Amino acid sequence: MKIRKQLEEREKKFLSKHATLSMNSRGREKEEKPCDIRPCFQRDRDRILYSKSFRRLKDKTQVFLSPDGDHYRTRMTHTLEVSQNARTIAKALLLNEDLTEAIALGHDLGHTPFGHAGERALNEVNPGGFRHNEQSLRIVETLENYGKGMNLTWEVRDGILNHELNLTPATLEGKVVRLSDKIAYMHHDMDDAIRGGIMKEKDIPERLAKTIGHTNGEWLDTFIHDIIATSMDKDDITMSAEIYEAFLELREFMFANVYTNPIAKGQEGKVEEMIKILYGYYLEHIDKLPDYLKAMLDEGETKERIVCDYVSSMTDRYAVSVFEEVYIPKSWTVL
Repeated sequence: MKIRKQLEEREKKFLSKHATLSMNSRGREKEEKPCDIRPCFQRDRDRILYSKSFRRLKDKTQVFLSPDGDHYRTRMTHTLEVSQNARTIAKALLLNEDLTEAIALGHDLGHTPFGHAGERALNEVNPGGFRHNEQSLRIVETLENYGKGMNLTWEVRDGILNHELNLTPATLEGKVVRLSDKIAYMHHDMDDAIRGGIMKEKDIPERLAKTIGHTNGEWLDTFIHDIIATSMDKDDITMSAEIYEAFLELREFMFANVYTNPIAKGQEGKVEEMIKILYGYYLEHIDKLPDYLKAMLDEGETKERIVCDYVSSMTDRYAVSVFEEVYIPKSWTVL
């Protein structure tokens, strides 16, 4: 018996009746020989982890643009914290951890340089708009591996696409990631805001603190415990009414005091203009795009689409480097 088969039988025996079993996956768009060791969702997790798109997350902004310090979160550390939260919940609920982790690691692959500032800029200038969750799906289906995609399972792709709060994943594992994403960024973004001197934990309204705790560590503990307790043995992933109301109130507080804070966001206008300029530059210089993207023009893609793909894939550092090379004059040295 192959190891994969043994692991699939173990899932069937020990996981919840509401879990998504590897053996029941709806499969991949392109049929391929199964691995003899890894179930399909574990294989997807590995493909995401080894992708270039994942590695680029280490140099993409989470909230604070180019912070001066080693301990502020990046898009990659955010992704890892989402994964950890989600796996904790999935394990407690006896859901499929491999599927949960694959969705978590892939959910933000499509984020632009400079976080949501870059996303807003591309959404304004690209005729088809830009949404990072849709771009994450496009990366795993089409762009990664020089235009070949990753050929992930349907369940992982569904979870990646539908990780936004206003969307509904088809699996409980996807629903776990959707909530874990929001819990993770509120927890670590407050931690970064405190580190940056923008806020203090005592700034949280006392009535809210009495419900979820006075520190961001307590909030995380409250949310995770509540999701597990409320969702146990149910075919849904939810919070209790009281905690969910507090969750939404904390989210509003974070948007009002951190995500739109002029100290933290003072440079975003410059970033948005830079991204728009780079987009316009590559529209006029298609020849400078990678060959695999240019080849997509022959397959029917518009130049606007592939330019959007390229600019959105850039890291913060690379975007600034290209902008400086193209638009900032260099001093002339006489030899």
